[in-house]
This record gives sequence, C-alpha cells and structure tokens, in this order.
Amino acid sequence: MSLNWNEIRSRAAEFSSEWQDAAYEKGETQSFYNEFLQIFGGVERCKLARFEEQVTRLDNSRGYIDLFWPGVLLVEQKSAGRDLMQAASQAGVFR
Repeated sequence: MSLNWNEIRSRAAEFSSEWQDAAYEKGETQSFYNEFLQIFGGVERCKLARFEEQVTRLDNSRGYIDLFWPGVLLVEQKSAGRDLMQAASQAGVFR
C-alpha cells in the first residue's frame, strides 16, 4: 500500500499518542515496533527486521540488540527513566 506524506504523518501522530505513556520495555517492545512499521503502510517487520539479534561486541562478549534491520536500523531501547547512555553504549559496541 502506497501512502502519501500526509497519511504517514497522520498515522505517526496517532501512533505517538497511543504509545506516549508506555514505560515497560520488555513487555511491549515487539508490539511497539510492529505497530510502528504500520505507520508506513503494511510493512511487515518479519520480512525486514529481527528482534533480539545476537551480536558479538568488540570485546568478544555476546549480547543482543532489541531490533535489527540490517543496513537500515538498529534499536537498543530502555524502559522509561533508565539511562539512555547505556542504550547508546550497547548499540555501539558490536561488530
């Protein structure tokens, strides 16, 4: 389904309103991203991105990225009130 910019903006505003009070990362992350991609008109997450992608960090330890769309998007999120620098650090230390 091809959407014009006004429809995408409208869907994004509705999505933002619906999710503005979400605070529990582990319990809502997959629903959040599946619904986020619907802003763009029927994009199926399972054809683009993977949840909990296992990665090797630069120090050779193993970790997980919350959502990974190769070459496009990397998401490491935190629950409301958590340190966002930790998310940035987690997202930046893999190869």
